[in-house]
Amino acid sequence: MRSDIKLTSVKIITGLYKKFKGIALNEEFTLQKLVNRSMDRYIKDEEYKKSIVEYDELQVSGSNF
Repeated sequence: MRSDIKLTSVKIITGLYKKFKGIALNEEFTLQKLVNRSMDRYIKDEEYKKSIVEYDELQVSGSNF
């Protein structure tokens, strides 16, 4: 494995993932691309970071989402 890549495991909401997967397949877009691009914007873009930090529409009981 390349030394500049970190293998990790995250828990994601099943229904949300299924919806993403359906859309992403048509666009040939992967979860890996989404995560890497989102993290990059989170680090570099204060407005994007604020919108993510303040987003509160995920309601999964007992979760940290």
